[in-house]
Amino acid sequence: MTYRNPPTTPRKSATFDDYTLSEIRRAAATGIYDIRGAGAKRKLPHFDDLLFLGASISRYPLEGYRERCDTSVVLGSRYAKKPIELKIPITIAGMSFGSLSGPAKEALGRGATLSGTSTTTGDGGMTEEERGHSEQLVYQYLPSRYGMNLRDLRRADAIEVVVGQGAKPGGGGMLLGQKISDRVAEMRTLPKGIDQRSASRHPDWTGPDDLEIKILELREITDWEKPIYVKVGGARPYYDTALAVKAGADVVVVDGMQGGTAATQEVFIENVGQPTLACIRPAVQALQDLGMHRKVQLIISGGIRNGADVAKALALGVDAVSIGTAALVALGDNDPRWEAEYNDLGTTAGAYDDWHEGRDPAGITTQDPELMKRVDPVAAGRRLANYLKVMTLEAQTIARACGKNSLHNLEPEDLVALTIEAAAMAGVPLAGTNWIPGKNGF
Repeated sequence: MTYRNPPTTPRKSATFDDYTLSEIRRAAATGIYDIRGAGAKRKLPHFDDLLFLGASISRYPLEGYRERCDTSVVLGSRYAKKPIELKIPITIAGMSFGSLSGPAKEALGRGATLSGTSTTTGDGGMTEEERGHSEQLVYQYLPSRYGMNLRDLRRADAIEVVVGQGAKPGGGGMLLGQKISDRVAEMRTLPKGIDQRSASRHPDWTGPDDLEIKILELREITDWEKPIYVKVGGARPYYDTALAVKAGADVVVVDGMQGGTAATQEVFIENVGQPTLACIRPAVQALQDLGMHRKVQLIISGGIRNGADVAKALALGVDAVSIGTAALVALGDNDPRWEAEYNDLGTTAGAYDDWHEGRDPAGITTQDPELMKRVDPVAAGRRLANYLKVMTLEAQTIARACGKNSLHNLEPEDLVALTIEAAAMAGVPLAGTNWIPGKNGF
């Protein structure tokens, strides 16, 4: 009788996992890098790695349904004659008409207005639907200058100079030809149906001294009425925040790598930039070192999902947060009711990210007239408003439990971290200890 060793259980490589193998095969077959939308999908240190310390004997909680917890915030109070006053510290991030459909942009404006907050134009200019339904609209001033004109600059309630975004710091945008409709082409002064690449840097300035001149130019154009934001991708948040402040920004927006994009290279999304959690404390520290914390407002974006995330960001020193991907989900993006159609596209609800192809079954990231009809701007706007309401209530619930009568009274000492990485990034103690990695020489 021949003895045979028992078979070894097959084991797949952690380095060469199924996705990596499929990407190698795709690259070998096509000879081109992968393009997709959304933000980083790899697991990163995030707000889930932080916990609040609720009140007990050493702290006195507020009664949830009887004692007030303020949620309002003023943005742009440094120089602007007309700063933006919001009822909640949650804004809608810039997402362009072109990457999004007209009805989706209208829905964002409707939802933001119902909630007492602002929305943002994105690359490609200002649509009448968005301006008409957004009580407070931030106009993005981007390297491409697509759709930019002085009339719309003056019609905006604030101007956001976009230096970079979290999904692709140092990289430009993409809008492929299948989404360049007649209207998009007219607004961007582009030929219909031709792939469009946005520049990675502004054409008329190269550094912080030039940025100061540009900000002054925008202030003159708008009679010093509009707040000027500067948005940067989360790469070097301390220095970028400090330079934006020195250039004269009223508001600094820092976008971490969980922040989404309409379309860019997969290798960029997953390997460039820093997690949102890692960006907050350096940006806050820069403001504190300059004596400008709370004088220049800080907005953080990238992977904000719920009221707990909002409360944690504010506790770390942020003035407001901005949401993009979550807002699209609230409108109906990646909805399981379109599962069969997602399957036909080779994906599934919850994983669809080929926004550049313009075939979104939900009608949100498309310019296809028939698909766009699936978005009811009124109903979608109401869903967004409901979502923002829940986020705000969740943040208030946490703040009251910590004994705070304003979301902006939350502070780092209300937090602990579950991991050493999160403790080091957020600058709060590891749970069960008073140890903050990197502090006191350790």
